[in-house]
Amino acid sequence: MLVTGNEILLKAHQEGYGVGAFNFVNFEMLQAIFESANEANSPIIIQASEGAIKYMGIDMVVGMAKTMSKRYSHIPVALHLDHGTSVESCQKAIESGFTSVMIDASHHHFEENLELTTKVVQIAHKAGISVEAELGRLMGIEDNISVDEKDAVLVNPKEAEIFVKESKVDSLAPAIGTSHGAFKFKGEPKLDFKRLQEVKRLTHIPLVLHGASAIPDYVREAFLKTGGDLKGSKGVPFEFLKEAIKGGINKVNTDTDLRIAFIAEVRRVANEDKTQFDLRKFFTPGMEAIKKVIVERMHLLGSANKI
Repeated sequence: MLVTGNEILLKAHQEGYGVGAFNFVNFEMLQAIFESANEANSPIIIQASEGAIKYMGIDMVVGMAKTMSKRYSHIPVALHLDHGTSVESCQKAIESGFTSVMIDASHHHFEENLELTTKVVQIAHKAGISVEAELGRLMGIEDNISVDEKDAVLVNPKEAEIFVKESKVDSLAPAIGTSHGAFKFKGEPKLDFKRLQEVKRLTHIPLVLHGASAIPDYVREAFLKTGGDLKGSKGVPFEFLKEAIKGGINKVNTDTDLRIAFIAEVRRVANEDKTQFDLRKFFTPGMEAIKKVIVERMHLLGSANKI
């Protein structure tokens, strides 16, 4: 059943576990997400970015989400706008049937971010919808970055406290050293867990980890074996994800891992049978690969058997 993001995340916040927020761009990804939640007995957050909405159409995004939520009516699921870039985009998502939205104004100065976030919160809360915002800039922290540069990139805990109090936002994505996509770290991954703990202590709300793709070894190997190239990239290690949950993260965004796993299987089928043109023969193995990643992630984050 479709519920607000708050209904899922407040429980995770109170009980100290994380919930996977999985992006989708087509039916196959969405079905794999729901089947995984059913297998793991886990709540889920399904996410569509503005790009995915443009690709599928907002009516199709909402329609598929509602259909699947009825099919799996025992699973609490929130439909979330990922990285809304404007007040108007968030408002359209709310009016169309999304149950959670993110306003990402983190590239603006603190005051403008606060102003835009507050506007979205006011609109969303009137509709009973929860809001996520972001503070800091999401980009990997390398070994040679100076303290001043690090402070300029990462979230300021005191600012986070003020931001949450004044905006009344429901959840916050604090930048602690991750970045989007597969190509995160040139050296060893570094996340600022002390900073995360301080943000949690000062805000007392569910926190979100963006750029949380792990790129497990078996996913990387499958992708490379079929001709893919990840340019030596490294994801966020499982140990780091566990530590992030301990530090107060309750929503963990996952997108890149799903794409890599899916494409690896599509390539495998194409390489093994040059005569194959039945799309189901390509997509079914891709869905199974996604499910393996998601079920594993649900158990890692602690959301399995939380329904």
